[in-house]
Amino acid sequence: MAEEAVPAPLAVVAGSAAELIDGDGGTVTAYEALLDAVVRWAGRDRAALAEALRPVVERWGGVHQPRVRAAARLLAVVRCAAEPVEERAVADRREAGSWLETCQHEAVLHVVGARIAEICGWLRHGETVPMLLATPSRADGAVDPYDLVMRLTEYEQEGARPGPADLGQALLRCCGGPADEDVVRAAAELALPEGPRIAAWLRAGGLPQPGAAVVREPGAPQRPSRRYGARVGRRVLVGTEPLDGRGDFPRGFWSLFRGFEPLIGCNHLLLGHRERHAAAALPWHPEIVAARLLTEVAATADQDGAGSPEFLPALAQSPGPAGPAVHLALAYGLGARPDADREAAVEALLVLAAQGGLEGVLLGGELARLVLLGTLRLPVVTESLARAAGAGAGAGAVWPVLAAMLPGLLAAVQSGAVARPYVPLLALAADCAQGCAARGSVAEVDALAARPGSAQSVREARRLRDVLAGRRP
Repeated sequence: MAEEAVPAPLAVVAGSAAELIDGDGGTVTAYEALLDAVVRWAGRDRAALAEALRPVVERWGGVHQPRVRAAARLLAVVRCAAEPVEERAVADRREAGSWLETCQHEAVLHVVGARIAEICGWLRHGETVPMLLATPSRADGAVDPYDLVMRLTEYEQEGARPGPADLGQALLRCCGGPADEDVVRAAAELALPEGPRIAAWLRAGGLPQPGAAVVREPGAPQRPSRRYGARVGRRVLVGTEPLDGRGDFPRGFWSLFRGFEPLIGCNHLLLGHRERHAAAALPWHPEIVAARLLTEVAATADQDGAGSPEFLPALAQSPGPAGPAVHLALAYGLGARPDADREAAVEALLVLAAQGGLEGVLLGGELARLVLLGTLRLPVVTESLARAAGAGAGAGAVWPVLAAMLPGLLAAVQSGAVARPYVPLLALAADCAQGCAARGSVAEVDALAARPGSAQSVREARRLRDVLAGRRP
């Protein structure tokens, strides 16, 4: 990707700022392009930049803030660009002790916030850099190693030093495996003090994938309390092991490297942490992002959690491997109460399937478990899966999920834990199996089909059995 020598015209920058701040902060591409344009113009003509952005700031006035966090972050940057430059001593006093880690769930947003704080600091102090290093090369947030080295080469040529947070974010966005050796060699040849570290990072393939453990809340499942929303023993969550190397990153990044213990509650109300920019902060590590924000996604299904439809599709678009945390997030999304979140989960399922990252056995098994725990409602999940099956080649994506759900759910019927089979789920399974020409057998389906009588559940089980056996219905 060739770097643009001249930033977008100031009228375009100001118009984009107004649109994104008045909205939800925009896509990853639009959001990041605005940040980069502001930084470039600050080094090119700070007075003209301030003049162009002043109407945007005046529109919002005083301490009035957008409700969406991404838009609020952009407004903070725009305000700093439109204000007079402060002396470093004044700014230093204002910023002293400004970072505090309060909750392990916020780790990803700490990274996003640390970079915004760094950009705001540059603008307040009148410091300039040629460009932002962490501007994504792709819509999913990934930075190409070649692009990063070319940007650093321009830094070197202009005598600039990378900002610790911007460089840290760029490195986290880089590499799904060892970079090309020519790119690594070019990084090692940089005269910047950071050159050896960057070369080693690219050679190693970036941040390693942490080990993960799936855990269920302790205790027997309890029905949610209308008053308190209690859901003891009803959620399945994911913890991650600690990662080495946090000392090379700013302090605001450190909680990301700590082990994540999902059964430790937070000391504040989680709202709005899951967003497309959280997924884009670690595009090669969607499991880290999903694990940290899984409680928020779960709250849309078993409590009155606020919706955030943008998050799951962004998570599914991540190029990194999708494991248990991503699939559990998808499971909670398919059972979410807000309709927009269920639609987003359907979209995420189809995106993940199209990319070859959907593990039907994993998703189906977790859906069955969460239904039996009482966390998800089977009619809602069935409706979501039916929507997915009706979209394009959705039957082929949904059938493996249903094939993994049916054994556990039908076994619960046989044991008496569940009163009766859910007919719409069996009918959907038969339709999907027929639509994708699935073959094989499901023992629990065969057992139900062998029952005497003409109950609807038995008829649908027989239809599914016959489809899987290759017989005409």
